[in-house]
Amino acid sequence: MTQRSPTTAVQDVIGIGFGPSNLALAIALEEQAANGHALSARFLERQPDYHWHGETLVKQSEMQISFLKDLVSLRNPTSPYSFVNYLHRHGRLVDFINLRTFYPSRLEYDDYLRWVAGHFADQCTLGTEVLRVEPATAHGPVDLLRVVSADADGRETTHLARSVVLSSGGTPHVPESFARLGNHSRLCHHSRYLRWIGSQPCQQGAPMRIAVIGAGQSAAEAFADLHDNYPSVRVDMIIRGAALKPADDSPFVNEIFAPAYTDLVFEQAQADRDRLIASYLNTNYSVIDAELIEHIYALLYKQKVSGQFRAALLTDKTVLAAQDSRGGIELVLGSVNASDDGATETRRYDAVVLATGYRRESHHRLLAPLAAYLGEGEVDREYRIRTDDALRAPVFLQGFCQASHGLSDTLLSVLPARAAEIAAALYDALGNGAAGGQVRVPGASVARPAAHGYGMAQRR
Repeated sequence: MTQRSPTTAVQDVIGIGFGPSNLALAIALEEQAANGHALSARFLERQPDYHWHGETLVKQSEMQISFLKDLVSLRNPTSPYSFVNYLHRHGRLVDFINLRTFYPSRLEYDDYLRWVAGHFADQCTLGTEVLRVEPATAHGPVDLLRVVSADADGRETTHLARSVVLSSGGTPHVPESFARLGNHSRLCHHSRYLRWIGSQPCQQGAPMRIAVIGAGQSAAEAFADLHDNYPSVRVDMIIRGAALKPADDSPFVNEIFAPAYTDLVFEQAQADRDRLIASYLNTNYSVIDAELIEHIYALLYKQKVSGQFRAALLTDKTVLAAQDSRGGIELVLGSVNASDDGATETRRYDAVVLATGYRRESHHRLLAPLAAYLGEGEVDREYRIRTDDALRAPVFLQGFCQASHGLSDTLLSVLPARAAEIAAALYDALGNGAAGGQVRVPGASVARPAAHGYGMAQRR
């Protein structure tokens, strides 16, 4: 029987998830409060201990965007929550400058996020998973929402909110060909790679043959990590393409991640949005940092010199089926080339790593009790879902709006601008009746961000 605890006090804002997006929002709300526009807020985070992609931080991992694209600097460079101030506070600013890089390790960036999150510990509840968001009343206008969460013991808590900002992140995608394996101990999605690899026999030097499925950055990092750090492992990287492809991070292309570009995308008809997004998929999907590609090419070449082959890149392959095989996993591989007449091959592996990305769909499940009010689920420019007039409590989405707002929606690049836009929209919707809150750390005066000043190219 599910235990239920009493309903908590009404909050102006409940944030679902406390990853970078809602962490940036917490900063924006604090700055807004310093200007006299206070809103009370509480954030609910599933993780019992704060980490950002904590189980995917292999040694090869470096950030792929500049440290200046942190939680706040593009909007407020003098913020105490900037990455530069984090370095200063930890006595590493000069050392970091001496590295002569724009790209910190993900390990350090995770520590930066943890440091910022620590400043908002009194506003965040860790170890609680949100189950659903539902109307607080069954009839008439809906001014309050019930956010129902559960702790690790299944004890439910109901939170009342005048608005919700949903930023629950992606859900690991498991291809259909692997679905029948369920929670097989030798099948791992990259999202939990570090914990999983720590329990595998190769940690003690036992021979293992491992397949990595995927052609993107995560797959390449896992492939390189298994080869470089586990001498007893033979590893295959299985991809649908003919070659590993580099991410396009050239300066003009990078302007699509500028906050102002969001306006350009949003103003288009949906067909034109789709065309814009499709034309720039090579910036983020199934592409790899060029330096890592060179590392992988070099290790494959060195095998030819030494005659000791432990790693292989299997191209033009698709996984048709996967099944348990004597404690391991048997893969049936087919060719993506029509000219191969349906030829298949079967390979057995001791383990498989799925670097197959994420689905952005958890908001549908969490908001299902509100479905009658949500219509088509479209969002406005400020990321608020366009709802039936009866739903007066605003619902905002962070990280689920790529189709309407562009490729940067799931990335870090637009966090400062988006957070300020949502914070301003929240106060516009709630300000007259806001419960408010104590202002703890006064920030610099910050206005709603202008729609210009972030990119070199002028667009009309």
